[in-house]
Amino acid sequence: MPTVREIERALFTLAPREGAMEWDNVGHLLGDPEQAVSRVLVALDITEAVADEAIAGQCQLIVSHHPVMNCKWLPVQTVRSDTPQGHLLLKLLRHGVSAICMHTNLDVARGGVNDCLAETLALVDPGPLGDPDGLCRMGTLAEPMPLREFVRRVCRALGANGVRYAGTGALVRRVAVGGGSCGDYEDAVIAAECDTFVTSDLSYHQFLDAAGKGINLIDAGHFPTEDPVCRKLVSHLTEQFPELSVQKSASHQEVIQYYVEGE
Repeated sequence: MPTVREIERALFTLAPREGAMEWDNVGHLLGDPEQAVSRVLVALDITEAVADEAIAGQCQLIVSHHPVMNCKWLPVQTVRSDTPQGHLLLKLLRHGVSAICMHTNLDVARGGVNDCLAETLALVDPGPLGDPDGLCRMGTLAEPMPLREFVRRVCRALGANGVRYAGTGALVRRVAVGGGSCGDYEDAVIAAECDTFVTSDLSYHQFLDAAGKGINLIDAGHFPTEDPVCRKLVSHLTEQFPELSVQKSASHQEVIQYYVEGE
């Protein structure tokens, strides 16, 4: 059986460590690097439910996209059972479950988050947008379609609970995608002459100004726009280590729900 260290090395062939942003924390973040692994659980996030799923499934390793610790928005200062993060980390350690996290390096990687998103939305000939960080991708539709029809495609293809959108209402032809919080790249999308941008975590004012800027904005949610990469992680690990049992988490789903009047 491969070790955690060997699996980390194989994941870095898909998403090299050097691609991670300076503030990020990627790679093997928790557990014993020499631990032998026979079962792996793949999830976008390491939540309590994902941890319980891994323990119940006798997995020695969780591979996730979002870091479980020491990241920009939640630095680890203590590991205590009476804090949410500490409780999670202690649970994993006590049950011998390691964690490997591939974050911004997987965003920019060829075949990573944004290539998977472009493929899921059936973009033709997707390639780099040319944004400063190399995150986003752009491509065209096989046939132009009305905005509302494309919004329906996005929602269904990503399994989203709902989609927020605004813009010019013009036909969708040239589309940029940025999984997760890529709203800061809106100007780069416009400069690349894309008529539509699919991402998440957009602000009210971005929607308010979209028509004036000549862009259709579609916010399909953080989880739905990034979750397609989990299938890629499963296939990569299965190809690299045929002896491993690798499963995508069944417990981790979109947490944001939408109330619709009349339901």
